[in-house]
Amino acid sequence: MSAPPRFILASASPRRRDLLYQIGMVPDEIIAADIDENPLTGERPAALARRLAMEKLARVRSDHGTDFVLAADTVVGLGRRILPKPSTREEARSCLQLLSGRRHHVFTAMAAGAPDGPERVRLVDSVVAFKRLSGDEVAWYLDSEEWRGKAGGYGIQGLAGRFVRFLRGSYSNVVGLPLFETANLLEGLGYGVMGAAGAASVGVDHGSGAGHD
Repeated sequence: MSAPPRFILASASPRRRDLLYQIGMVPDEIIAADIDENPLTGERPAALARRLAMEKLARVRSDHGTDFVLAADTVVGLGRRILPKPSTREEARSCLQLLSGRRHHVFTAMAAGAPDGPERVRLVDSVVAFKRLSGDEVAWYLDSEEWRGKAGGYGIQGLAGRFVRFLRGSYSNVVGLPLFETANLLEGLGYGVMGAAGAASVGVDHGSGAGHD
């Protein structure tokens, strides 16, 4: 008797792992997909998020095609501009100054694959507005170091939450993974709240269903 399919998270982000734990979808393994995340010339924020999620999925599925695999990527966009994941204080300062007093979009693309079956992609867009930041507030947040490794140079779940005056859409999307949409995506592929073993026991037809969202 073959082993039931596992659930693989193709992301090293601790925030995505914790969000999945929150809704009872616990990965059996976490694998960081090593890809080039630099945007292509002229690429827009939403397109970048979708492309990177699909590339992460493809990279991990090449070795785990008989498992459920979930990949995701979050991109912060200001108009057509893609804000980086800053690695230096000056990059983070630039992000905060751009976000100050303005609305921006947070795009998360989720790409998921079923065991030996279809792949689906879903893109979620949340709109966030920051208050106008003073120089002292920017310096205070930079000193916190919370900006490191975060798209757009901030984490809404931390100290930067005090800067947010408006949010439309999924809060968990801004953190890094929209929970409602992720659960629906995985359940549509046959991975339900009982996990892969539960889905396999009820005879899910992985060859049917709609195409990409």
